[in-house]
Formats: sequence, structure tokens, C-alpha cells
Amino acid sequence: METLKNKIDFAVIFSVKGANPNGDPLNGNRPRVNYEGMGELSDVCLKRKIRNRLMEKGLAIFVQSDDNRVDEYRSLRNRAEGELKEAMDNEKTFRAEACKKWIDVRAFGQVFAYKAKTGSRVKKQKEEGEQNKGDNTSVSSGMRGPVSIHSAFSVAPVDVTSLQITKSVSGEGDGAKKASDTMGMKHRVDQGIYFFFGSMNPQLAERTLFSDKDAENIKQVLPKLFENDASSSRPEGSMRVSKVIWWEHNCKSGQYSSARVHKTLSVNPDGTYSLDRLEGLRLEEIEGF
Repeated sequence: METLKNKIDFAVIFSVKGANPNGDPLNGNRPRVNYEGMGELSDVCLKRKIRNRLMEKGLAIFVQSDDNRVDEYRSLRNRAEGELKEAMDNEKTFRAEACKKWIDVRAFGQVFAYKAKTGSRVKKQKEEGEQNKGDNTSVSSGMRGPVSIHSAFSVAPVDVTSLQITKSVSGEGDGAKKASDTMGMKHRVDQGIYFFFGSMNPQLAERTLFSDKDAENIKQVLPKLFENDASSSRPEGSMRVSKVIWWEHNCKSGQYSSARVHKTLSVNPDGTYSLDRLEGLRLEEIEGF
């Protein structure tokens, strides 16, 4: 399979209005904000949304969330063992088959942890004196992916509004006694413009079999990143991609460093932006969905 030919950089600009784009579980699920007051979305959150959009295109995804799961597997281990049972005893074969099957493994990489019964890896563990209980031995196999995603940050400090809500109602008796979690808090970012960068590395693509077609699939879903993503904290239409910037180099190593390419984009608090052109670098501006 032919892998990604040339290096790619990209950026996504999006707006948030009356939504909690990425709650922080260590801070009462308030929207993530850094010490400078800038709103933030983690790279994990963004990858989850990319995975969901790729699933909607009918592509196989390894890391599925419970609310979007399309198979019977309840854990990553069960999915790996269930789908690639015949390849479990050979780490090299297992890695290759995982990359062929799941686009998110090809794109983002993955650490697999599973039980192997036989094979060279088990023999190696025994030789190194690692503990082996019964017939099963723990095996961990990791690989780096060619697609890297930065965290998203707002252009300007954001205002976070909090309001008290009723989380639950009494389900027993006459209703006079309320549960301990009856009242709760809901938080939102009133308004903000965010953006994030990403890159695709051809050298790493060779290891995971990430192809130009895979890059094109990701390119197609980025303008629709927040479609079918509505919830009580993110009402429909409260988050929208306004623009995707796509830079394609003419070689594997890239004509310019990613840092230099990313610095050519300047985003304003009102959502407008400016771009400095780099000689010979192919640039495409894609309208959000």
C-alpha cells in the first residue's frame, strides 16, 4: 500500500457560543481555561470528534466511545482480541493488521494491551524472567501515528457563565425527600473564537500505512467537526467550524518547518484571519460546513 507522499499541515478555526466545548472533570466540569484566561480544548477531545466523524463516513475506528459504539465490544482489549484473534500471537503481524483495519490507528497510533498465549513475545518475556501466570501473558504493543493534533485555544480570554440547575428528581415516596445530588451546576462559554493546528508526517505514515486517501478523509471531516455532536452542554449550532486551512508540501520532509507554517496564520477575536504566503507551498482555504 502506498503511503502519504508529502508532508501536510492544517489549521481549523471555529466559534463557540453558549456552549461548554470541553469540560474539565477536575474542576467541576467547567470549560477548560488556562492561566491567561484563554479557553482550551484538549487534543484528546479533538481526536474524539475526528474519530466520530470518520465513523459516520463508514470507516472502521478502534477507539470508539460508548455512545457511538457500532459493535458488540465493550472494551479496547475485547475489540482487539475479537477482530484480530488470528494475529494475536505475533506482534509484528498484529501491528500490521491493526493498521490495515482501523484508520484511527493508522492516523494517531495506539498502545495495545492484550493477553497472548504463545509466540516469540511470550518466549522473550520468559527469558527475561517476567512473571507468567498460567497460560496467559500480558503483552503491550505501541506505535506512533503520523497525525499530530495540537490543543485548541481561544484567540482572546473567554467569559464562563455558571448557573444552578436541577440534576435529579425524587423517584420514591411522596417526593418530599430529595436525593443528595438534586442540585447541580452548568457552565458555558458565552462566546469565543478558537483555533488549532495539526500535521501529517510521511515518515511515520510509512510505519502505520497511513495513505493519501486517509489524509483526504480527515480533510473532508474537519469542516464538519461539530456536526452530530450536540448535547445538553453543546446545543445544536453552538459550535461551528468557520474555516479549515490546508497546507500541502511538495516533499516528505516539508519545504518549511511546521512551526514556520503555523506562524503564517493570524486569527482575530472576531473570527477573521490573515495568511502570509510561503513561496512554493500549496495553500487551500476550505469553508466550514
